[in-house]
Amino acid sequence: MSRSQWSSKLGFILASAGATVGLGSIWKFPYVTAMNGGGAFLLIFVLITFTLGIALMLAEIAIGRAAACGAVGAFKKLGGKGWSAVGYIGVLCGLTVFSFYSVVGGWTIGYLLRALDGRVMSNDPKALGALFGQYVSSPIEPIITHAVFALLTLIVVMFGIQKGIERAGKVLMPALFLLMLALIVRSLTLPGAGAGVVAFLAPDFSKVNSKMLVDALGLAFFSLSVGAGCMLAYGSYLGRDVKLTNAAMWVTGLTTMTSILAGLMIFPAITAFGLDAAAGPGLTYMTMPVVFNHLPFGQFFAAAFFALLLVAALTSSVSLLELIAVYPIDEWNLPRKATTGVITLLVFLAGIPASLSFGVLGEYKWFGRNVFELMDYSASNILLPLGGIGTALFAGWKIWPVIEAELELSPVLNWGMKWMCRIVAPALIALILVYNL
Repeated sequence: MSRSQWSSKLGFILASAGATVGLGSIWKFPYVTAMNGGGAFLLIFVLITFTLGIALMLAEIAIGRAAACGAVGAFKKLGGKGWSAVGYIGVLCGLTVFSFYSVVGGWTIGYLLRALDGRVMSNDPKALGALFGQYVSSPIEPIITHAVFALLTLIVVMFGIQKGIERAGKVLMPALFLLMLALIVRSLTLPGAGAGVVAFLAPDFSKVNSKMLVDALGLAFFSLSVGAGCMLAYGSYLGRDVKLTNAAMWVTGLTTMTSILAGLMIFPAITAFGLDAAAGPGLTYMTMPVVFNHLPFGQFFAAAFFALLLVAALTSSVSLLELIAVYPIDEWNLPRKATTGVITLLVFLAGIPASLSFGVLGEYKWFGRNVFELMDYSASNILLPLGGIGTALFAGWKIWPVIEAELELSPVLNWGMKWMCRIVAPALIALILVYNL
């Protein structure tokens, strides 16, 4: 059976950008930037993204296209059976992330409904905090929204590459940017918005320290979805006529631009109303609604904001499900619709304890973390870095001639990419791994 391919370079770029542009780009990047020196952090983040980040992305895509199969099969086919362990780490990581990410994706659905009926329209962050706590601790509603989000992801992926993932990318990514631009225009026209732009872009180099550098490394690494094998899976459907370096530059550029646009969307509004941009994860659900409540047509902008979060979450979850599903589809030639359906059911069941860890299972902890936090920590701080190190070493030492042939770089860039994969990337990712353990 012939392998599906993206119908166009644009389809691949939009789908891949969707994989990298997730909730982290919209809500995590602004508050991490605020806590780490604004423009100073932004500068270092961009520098790392376009060196370490793009090198790992290119390695993953090149491995995928060369092998024309998913992560497990690609490492085994190109490097031998022992290297398939790196692929299994990626699949396990994808399964873990999708399980708790679907719960958070469900929260965006729950808050979109609350924006539509006006429940989030309040000037009191404490009241909004209570609303959020009441919602996530419920034993029923967040599990229902988790199921709906997982089902939406399934609907996209079960239709395959061209009719499912590519078509969704061509609709969802432009919708994401249009929603962001509308909210940015509204944010920049608020009185005092200029101070927010300055707070976001003005560099504070006094905050440059080892922790800040590790935060920038981690955010750049994870924002490009490298390490688990998502880009490898997408690369496996890429035709020989597409120049990988050009496509990767587009994906990296769109991802970085989205993070910067998120800062321009949130910082001016937060500053205009005297709120704390470094409020952490609660910025999304407990602080931004205060901004919308102060705006004319605030309920409309609140609904647009949570619709934007839902789109961002969905484009990333699609890549996670594809990463997991491509393994049994390739390995045992199983039907796509049935396979993705079974995997989605497993993800839904695995996500239930994660959801309940904010309520009835909250008192049960291992290593000081509840189920949700343990899943997040295991994936982000152990599995992803291990997968990234394995991918870099595999590309740089085991199959470099294959990578070289796929990328067709100039001699200087080829030398830089080779040693980035062989030494620099594994060392820096190991730094993140050790620092976060």
